[in-house]
Amino acid sequence: MKFPYRKLACLVAAGSLSTVALADEPIIGLITKTNTNPYFVTMKQGAEKEAKKLGLDLRTFSGRYDGDNQSQVDAIENLIAAGAKGILITPSDPAAIVPTVEKARKAGLLVIALDTKFNPVSAADMTFATNNFQAGELIGKWAREKMGAKAKDAKIAMLDLSTSQVTVDVARDQGFLKGFGIDIKNPNRIGDETDPRIVGHDVTQGSAEGGRRAMENLLQKDPSINLVYTINEPAAAGAYQALKSFGLEKNVMIVSIDGGCPGVKNIQEGILDATAMQFPIKMAIDGVDAISEFAKTGTRPTATKGLDYFNTGVQLITNEPVKGVKSVTAKTGLAMCWG
Repeated sequence: MKFPYRKLACLVAAGSLSTVALADEPIIGLITKTNTNPYFVTMKQGAEKEAKKLGLDLRTFSGRYDGDNQSQVDAIENLIAAGAKGILITPSDPAAIVPTVEKARKAGLLVIALDTKFNPVSAADMTFATNNFQAGELIGKWAREKMGAKAKDAKIAMLDLSTSQVTVDVARDQGFLKGFGIDIKNPNRIGDETDPRIVGHDVTQGSAEGGRRAMENLLQKDPSINLVYTINEPAAAGAYQALKSFGLEKNVMIVSIDGGCPGVKNIQEGILDATAMQFPIKMAIDGVDAISEFAKTGTRPTATKGLDYFNTGVQLITNEPVKGVKSVTAKTGLAMCWG
């Protein structure tokens, strides 16, 4: 029997062409803080879907934990070496990562920060993010109006992200305090306020376990806490568990930021009182689109008018609306949420 050499040659040629086509796909990178937080998992899924649609080779990386700068440095070095066209990154340490980001930009890569601004913000070509100060301010205003006259005697626990003064952490924290009517002193720094209503600050690393531990610490300082601010919804869930273990869950209001489906469901169940929803899928899709356009034409993305970043929006979710603060219910939120 004769071997079909002509057929084999065609298959080889087809395989070679496929390899060439694959190699020609522009490489872009997505570097998130972790690969466990539902927020970043959703962001990754959105980026993957958009990259596939546009014919891009998306390579994803993450830190081992929130605050892991070295893993993000290594990921950027990897992408520079691979000849990537651009990088999307949620920086774990917005200041420490800057020298490596500058190296990437000098190598010709478009660098876009997602969710968290670099310090300085100009270290990135552009940032796609929620107005995190506004998100904090919304839940602060809502809490103040919901407490009414009792707001002047509030006992507030501040459950932040870390001790590193990360830009997103600072913006949310300070926005909440301003919204509640507290003098924030330096808006770029956590913890310098002197208002006696603040029981204290503790850090959560953005996790449920961190939220539980931080809540326990602050309850030891003052068991009369009646309002809890948390950096995100996993931390809020942990705080609730700590309160429940002391039989205090019905006496304390919890507000947060994220808008993930688990958080919105927690509003329905009375675990969380209000949250400011942000849109990580939009951040990811817009970022991928921007790098795709840059790879094709060299065009760089532009900021929202009057801002130094592109604003992807925020929406207050609560089942207890108050006058003067626009919100939607958890039922509506479930049609908009992620994760």
